[in-house]
Amino acid sequence: MTLSTMIYTYLPATQAAPGATRFSLIRACHHQEAVLDHPHQTKTSNKANRLAESLANLLHLHIDTPQRTNINPNNWNLFTEEMHSTPTTSPKDIISEKWREIHGSNDWEGLLDPLHPWLRREIVKYGEFAQATYDAFDFDSFSEYCGSCRYNKNKLFDVLGLDKNGYNVSKYIYAMSHIDMPQWLERSHLADTWSKHSNWMGYVAVSDEEETRRIGRRDIVVAWRGTVAPSEWYEDMQRKLEPIGSGDAKVEHGFHGIYTAKSDTTRYNRSSASEQVMKEVARLVELYQARGEEVSLTITGHSLGGALALLNAYEAAEKLPGLPISVISFGAPRVGNIAFKEELHQMGVKTLRVVVKQDMVPKMPGLVLNESLQKFDDITGTLDWVYTHVGAELKLEVGSSPYLKHGRFNLPGFHSLETYLHLVDGFFSTETTFRSNARRDIALVNKGCDMLVDDLKIPQCWYQLPHKGLVRNAHGRWVKPKRDPEDIPSPTREAQAHALQGEMMQPSSDYTLKSLCGT
Repeated sequence: MTLSTMIYTYLPATQAAPGATRFSLIRACHHQEAVLDHPHQTKTSNKANRLAESLANLLHLHIDTPQRTNINPNNWNLFTEEMHSTPTTSPKDIISEKWREIHGSNDWEGLLDPLHPWLRREIVKYGEFAQATYDAFDFDSFSEYCGSCRYNKNKLFDVLGLDKNGYNVSKYIYAMSHIDMPQWLERSHLADTWSKHSNWMGYVAVSDEEETRRIGRRDIVVAWRGTVAPSEWYEDMQRKLEPIGSGDAKVEHGFHGIYTAKSDTTRYNRSSASEQVMKEVARLVELYQARGEEVSLTITGHSLGGALALLNAYEAAEKLPGLPISVISFGAPRVGNIAFKEELHQMGVKTLRVVVKQDMVPKMPGLVLNESLQKFDDITGTLDWVYTHVGAELKLEVGSSPYLKHGRFNLPGFHSLETYLHLVDGFFSTETTFRSNARRDIALVNKGCDMLVDDLKIPQCWYQLPHKGLVRNAHGRWVKPKRDPEDIPSPTREAQAHALQGEMMQPSSDYTLKSLCGT
C-alpha cells in the first residue's frame, strides 16, 4: 500500500455538531483583511485521529479540526451579494521602474512577507498562464484529439479571458516520454487519433506593446502544463537522478525524460520539448534585443509543469547568458540535487516557489532524504544524491482562507492550482488574516475540486463543456461535434504559420505580434 493510499484510507471523516457551519462573522479590520471568529476547538483522542495526526506529522502537514461556529444566513447572503457585484481584478499599476526587483533580482527580499501588491498581481498573472494549460487541454479520452489543446494559439487567450493580461501566444510546445509514467500522458481510446505519443505541454507567449510599457521590458513567458491532481507517479519518480550539464548537477530522470524525449516516428516530437521551446525563446530574444529592447524570460508551471520550468530555466541560462530569467512555480516537486541548485544560483536564475503547506507534492521526491540533511554535511560531506528545493519560497496556508473547507484531508484540493491562486490573492502576511479586498473570483476554486465551503453554494468540479461536449444535431440526436478546422492540430500548418510569422516579425516589418495573432 502506498503512502498516499494509506492517508486516504486512515484519515477519519470529520464530525461536526448538527447544524454547525464554518462561519460566524466576517468583518473588515484595520488591515483590510477578512477576520473570522472561531470558538474554542475541541480535541479528539480516538485511535484513528491519532494515526492521522502521526501521518500528517510525517509529511509536515497541518490538518485543522473543523470549527464549530454559528452563522446568520441573512448576513452571509448579503456578503456574497456584495462580493458578486465587485470587479475580479484591481487596476494595473505601472511597475516599469521596479521590474527587476519584482522579477527577483534581489531574490524577492522584503517583498514576500508582507506580500507586495505588485508582486501579488504578477504571481497571479503567471499562475493564470499556467492554469490556461489545464483549461484548454482536451482530457476527453473519447475524443480523437485527446491530449491536444482545444483551441489554436491565435484565440487561446481570447477564449479563456486572458487577453486582458496583454500577452500573445507565439508557439505551442509538445512533449512525449520514453518512460512509462501513469496518468501523465493522456491518450484517446480511439484508434484514429491526432497523436498516439505526444501531448500538448504548454506554450510560449510574449508581452504586447502596452503591457511591455507597463512592466518595463519585453517579457517572454513559457507556461508548462502539469498534472491536474497529484497521482502516484510522483512516488514512482524518486529513485533515480541522472546528470545534467557538465558538472555535478543531477536531476530526476522522469522529468528530464519528458523534457528531452523525441522520436522520428512521431508527428509532433521529432524535436523534443526542450528543442522546441529553446528555438522559439532564442528567436524572440534575438528579435527584440535587435530592436534595442530590454528582454526577460519568465517560466511558469504547476506541479509537473513547475519541474519542467526549472529544467527549461537551466538550459536557457546556459544558452542565453545574461538574460534575466525567473521561474514562478506552484506546487512543484523537487527536481535535482544540491549541485543543480547551486548551478542555477551561479547562472543567475531566480526562482520563486509558491507552496501550500498542506500540499503533499512539494515534499516529493525525497520525502525523507532532502535538503534537511545538509545540516549533517560536516559529517557526511555533500551528498550528491539528495533532492533539494531551489530558490525563495512563498508558503501559504489553507486555514488562512475563510472560504475553504478545513478539517479534512483533500489532497486534490490542496494541490489544485486554483486553490493556490485563491490563497495568493488573499495573502497579505503571516501575521494578518485573509484580505477582505481580495478580488479574484472565489468560484474558480471549485473548478476541478471540492474546496469551497457549502455556504457559498458553488458546486464542486463545475468546469466542463456544456453537456460534456455533446450537441444536438439537425435530426435531434446528441452527437460529439467536429472541431473547427482551425483548432485541429496540424504540425504542417503550425510550422508554416510559425515560419510566416517569423518572417513578418523581422525588425524591418511594420507588423506587430498582436496583429499577427489576429487580435
